Amino acid sequence: MPFCLSRRWPVRQLIAATSIALLVACAEKPTAADAQPLQTVPAVTAPAMVPPVVPTGDDLDLAPTQTFAEWQAGFRKEALAAGIRAELFDRAFAGVSPDMSVIKADRSQPEFTRPVWEYLDGALAPLRVSKGKSLLQQNAQVLQNIEQRYGVDRQALVAVWGLESNFGQIQGSKSVINSLATLAYEGRRPAFAHAQLIAALQILQQGDIAPEKMLGSWAGAMGQTQFIPTTYNTHAVDFDGDGRRDIWGSSTDALASTAHYLQSSGWQRGQPWGFEVELEKDFDYALADGTIRKTVAEWVDLGVSTYAGGPIAPGEWKLSASLLLPAGHSGPAFLVFDNFRAILKYNNSSSYALAVGLLSERFSGGGLVYGQWPKEDLPLSRTERIELQTLLGQHNYDAGNPDGIIGANTRKAIRSAQQSFGWPADGYPTHKLLEALRSR
Repeated sequence: MPFCLSRRWPVRQLIAATSIALLVACAEKPTAADAQPLQTVPAVTAPAMVPPVVPTGDDLDLAPTQTFAEWQAGFRKEALAAGIRAELFDRAFAGVSPDMSVIKADRSQPEFTRPVWEYLDGALAPLRVSKGKSLLQQNAQVLQNIEQRYGVDRQALVAVWGLESNFGQIQGSKSVINSLATLAYEGRRPAFAHAQLIAALQILQQGDIAPEKMLGSWAGAMGQTQFIPTTYNTHAVDFDGDGRRDIWGSSTDALASTAHYLQSSGWQRGQPWGFEVELEKDFDYALADGTIRKTVAEWVDLGVSTYAGGPIAPGEWKLSASLLLPAGHSGPAFLVFDNFRAILKYNNSSSYALAVGLLSERFSGGGLVYGQWPKEDLPLSRTERIELQTLLGQHNYDAGNPDGIIGANTRKAIRSAQQSFGWPADGYPTHKLLEALRSR
């Protein structure tokens, strides 16, 4: 039974072009603290399928080499060659012009990130939990049908719904065509923007929505569960049977489309997303790496136990799990399974996936975290992360390009440095490590 185990809290597909796939493959996965900050009512954020921006010193110097009218004329030829009708293109582009707020958002690199515990406080806010409970009851039959069709737990779907758009209330107010045209013209990621813009025009041509009603985030994410256009084309479904795949106005279509995406991302019917665990004092924290997977039985042999000694369900002993330390070795620990990884494909942030799992359990009274967060140890700023990566490289710990993104290469370098100091090698960036490297 998913998301319902004794004494524990078990709890969009983007292949637009080869160049886009390479962008995703080469990007380092963000740490938990790198998730988008939540407000009391969450801001609509771009989904994980948008490749993360790796900042360079040249970003602000980029300038188009042609006028927008010239770019639009060239793109119109591409669109028509791809099968878009001329009258549909002209209607969709009526009044479209570059939006500087989109360019600014695309290039922005926030200096500070909220700690994972603050992120979770917003994600698991009482109002969101209460609203989710109510919607689970109101949509019980529809959610049951979606569960039967796709095998994805209804609580998880409602959690995604709540985190992406506050249950459909905040979907974004920008023209998707205008935003994507701006990003394509701006020129920093033309392959991605072009692919999304063609896909958006295909959606309009299919008749699922009118151009003036195709609204979303600055990055082109749309609807109640924030699909980008290519993901919409591959995974959106008409589950309410009205002849349109309406992820904007139909919560049924939005939730079923999300279930379809999670199913294709490896969701395992009837399995938990993960659960909180405790570690022995001499535990080898270097094992807390998302690339390391072991069965629950193997983790137990290595010194991992369920929190407060809760039982492990018979079917879980052989499940493949990774160990997650979202705030390093001094914070809570979790074993996470395939369903956690499926959520990461929806939004590639460990704190987001953790929030989905915990929120799904809060709807039934669970989802509590019992380990203590290290609230005295605030995350490094972006400037400090870049300095840390630079210092690691200077001390022969290869962290890759100093870009402020704490991904696999940086975590490996951090572990090596921590081991040299005789510290727990959890791969987590801290002020203590930064100061030690400065002193060295």
